[in-house]
Amino acid sequence: MFYRCFQSKEEVMYALGNQMFFEDNPFETVKGRDDLNGLQKIRLLLTLNQSDAERNQINMQAVPILKDPHILAAAVAENRRVLTPLWLELLEEGKRDGSIKTEYIKELSELLPLINFWLMPSVFPATEEELYHKYHFVKEVLAHMGLPLYDDDTTIFTEKFITDITGTPCGLTSMPENAGKINEKGGN
Repeated sequence: MFYRCFQSKEEVMYALGNQMFFEDNPFETVKGRDDLNGLQKIRLLLTLNQSDAERNQINMQAVPILKDPHILAAAVAENRRVLTPLWLELLEEGKRDGSIKTEYIKELSELLPLINFWLMPSVFPATEEELYHKYHFVKEVLAHMGLPLYDDDTTIFTEKFITDITGTPCGLTSMPENAGKINEKGGN
């Protein structure tokens, strides 16, 4: 009976992902934290989102289905509808309290939901090394735009996600003692 409501496994996963997000919305969790500034709330949001094992498992299963252009288009539209306003609210708070220094609040609120798609190898094919390089590019661009989102905690979680979606160890250069080893393998 459950499957009669859905026409495909993809629809089931999409509905499950939405339900999980709204039941445990990390944006709502951080919104009420008066002890944090806007940037700290965003960093906490990223950590909470990335540390949710059940949500990450659904996201991992969604990686291959995003090859379907209809599913990808629906996911982008849903992210724009749901996530962009949530990002905008937190970014505006950070701008007001001075923790975020940018003139591109609206643009960043639209860009942030798209970054995940760019980092999905099923959408933009990439090796582990290329994904790692893209991640560092995103870190630098956002920091340059006045939004230094990624601290040690978020970097660890993001590197783990890259490892999980590629199925190979990632982040060889994330530890200082490993710096430069990626070059020995022909990478960065």
